[in-house]
Amino acid sequence: MRTIYRGATLYDGTAAPPAVGDLVVADGRIEAAGPADAGARVVDVSGRSIIPGLIDCHTHLTLPHLDMPRLVNTPLSYRFLRTGRVLAQTLDLGITTVRDAGGADSGIAQAVADGLVRGPRVRTAIGMISPTGGHADPWRRSGNAPRWQFPLYPGMPDTVADGPIGMRRVVRELVRAGADVIKVAVSGGLSSPLDDPRHCQVRQDELAALVEEAGAAGLRVMAHAHGSAAITAAVLAGVASIEHGVFLDEENIALMLEHGTFLVPTLAAARAFLAATEADPMAEPGTLAQLREATSVHESNLRRAIQAGVRIVMGSDAGFSPHGQNLQELEALAQAGLERAEVLRGATSAAAELLGAADEIGTLRPGLRADFSIVAGDPLDFAGLADRIEAVYQDGVLAGGPAFTSDDHH
Repeated sequence: MRTIYRGATLYDGTAAPPAVGDLVVADGRIEAAGPADAGARVVDVSGRSIIPGLIDCHTHLTLPHLDMPRLVNTPLSYRFLRTGRVLAQTLDLGITTVRDAGGADSGIAQAVADGLVRGPRVRTAIGMISPTGGHADPWRRSGNAPRWQFPLYPGMPDTVADGPIGMRRVVRELVRAGADVIKVAVSGGLSSPLDDPRHCQVRQDELAALVEEAGAAGLRVMAHAHGSAAITAAVLAGVASIEHGVFLDEENIALMLEHGTFLVPTLAAARAFLAATEADPMAEPGTLAQLREATSVHESNLRRAIQAGVRIVMGSDAGFSPHGQNLQELEALAQAGLERAEVLRGATSAAAELLGAADEIGTLRPGLRADFSIVAGDPLDFAGLADRIEAVYQDGVLAGGPAFTSDDHH
């Protein structure tokens, strides 16, 4: 069936200015975006806007919150079932594709693909590779290794690795487990008190082996990297994106421009994580100190990257910030100086390029999947966008938003 969504203002997710026109959908694909002839089912959406399905390039679907006592006492099966709610909640925001940055195994992605649960398409890293003592090594000085955030189980390999051989082995295990992207912690983190986010914890030969092994499987690499040395090492190794990039400097910016490396700042999540940690009486002092230092410089360094022309892509880091608030990252990027049309581009066409999926999703171009949302008001008014998503479509089928829930499809 051909359906014409008539009279909306179309934002195609590229640098093209918005224009009033028709969106023609046939067999789950976009047939045309612009003036259309009659001869099909017509849906009047005049006075509204249509945007491509949004893409969140950094989320943690299976991490419901950061309340450690609750997580320790929550059965893993309960967390899996709760992920179904998170998936639906994310889709209702107009996010039709996500890149999970650790925690979602291939079964989560398959459940969505098979229609078992309602949610965005899931591309997953499964777990984050880390050296001994690094950001994803849960060991504590007590001798315990509490995996309260991301426990191990069949389908979720242990991703602590050292040396080029160790890196290759873990990449192969992740590929075997069904990973769509490889993630590596090149620096320490803000949520891991025993390492320093400024330090580079992976050597160049290790990174080279990891990137080569991922490439052999046709996968790209996303690099958790806060400090300057870690960002330099990751970019030189050929990663596709730098995640967070809190302490990036002018040298990093020049290298990222030279190599075409994307930046996924997760700006709003860092603020939310700091607020949650400050309110937590069990927060470790080292973590709190690192967070305060990082958030004090994050936005100013991001502004420099934006002004230089580094390609910015949206990633909410939901899980470390509350699920359902993913779109706050859009407004945070705009406040940091990214032009609003570029913010939308970073959540649509540029994000699709980062995922290597620009021939399938990310714009309203003919031939692509018919992933789009109908929005009341200005879609570039990001502060209230989540409340103005009226309907979300995947492959041309109504899949989320108030129009879906009010129609009792679930």
